[in-house]
This record gives sequence, structure tokens and C-alpha cells, in this order.
Amino acid sequence: MKIRVGFGFDVHKLVVDRELWIGGIKLEHEKGLLGHSDADVLLHAICDALLGAAHMRDIGYHFPDTASEYEMIDSKILLKKTVDLIATKGYTVGNIDATICAERPKMKNHIPAMQKCIADVIGIDEEDVSVKATTTEKLGFTGRQEGISAYATVLIQKD
Repeated sequence: MKIRVGFGFDVHKLVVDRELWIGGIKLEHEKGLLGHSDADVLLHAICDALLGAAHMRDIGYHFPDTASEYEMIDSKILLKKTVDLIATKGYTVGNIDATICAERPKMKNHIPAMQKCIADVIGIDEEDVSVKATTTEKLGFTGRQEGISAYATVLIQKD
């Protein structure tokens, strides 16, 4: 069995008049994340980690923000397409460990739904998807509530 590990990161600016999607679910908040797609930082970080682990470049290469077909696309679709891409090299997802970095909204009550959504899209057990959340103790752009970031580490495998 061949095992590979990948790491992903994403960040988006918080703005008014946008919906806030994180981990494939919509969160009620006065601001949303700015981006070409729905700007789901968590799913984007996971996509980057998966692509990196499979040595398949990054999310911007496969789903460029200059392509109209990805404008306002649901990032769950991008995650599914990413899983399909790594499958062309024989890889499946072993597990995911991810962290959301946001001052607000608080993520604690939303994490179980995020884990379920991610597991359902990928087709793995919920216990193989770990999502955590933290703040920056009011430091930096996150602390000033100017943006939200996410980090993801994944393990992929093939026989």
C-alpha cells in the first residue's frame, strides 16, 4: 500500500452581502467570504491538501478563478471533482484533519454538521474527518474579523 500526506491552506476576506459557507454548510453571519466560488475556505484547503498529496498541483490550477464555469460554484462540487481527480491516480482518502481559524462566528456547534457533510461528499466515515476551530486571540486580520482561514492535512492511499 502506498500512503501519501498533503497539506492545504486557504484564506478569504469577509465582506457584507455574501453568504458564509464553511465546511459545506451555510452559517448565519452578517458577513460572508469573498471569492470567485462560494469561497468555502475549509473545503478549498482540503482540496489543496488532496491535490498536493497526489502530486497534482493545486486548486487554482484545476479550478481557476478566471473560468466562468466556477463562478459562484458550490465548493462541495469542487471537493467531489478533486476526489475524482485523485482517484484517476488510484488514490482514496484515508483521513482528514482540518482547522478553521476565525474570531466569529463561533464554529463549535457547526463542526458535527461540517464533518458529516465532508464525509458524505467524499464517501468516507465521519470518524475519518476531524474539524477543529480556533481564534487568533484577536491578533492579525483574523482577530480584526477581516477574514477567515483554514488549514488541512490529509492522508491518501492506494494499493
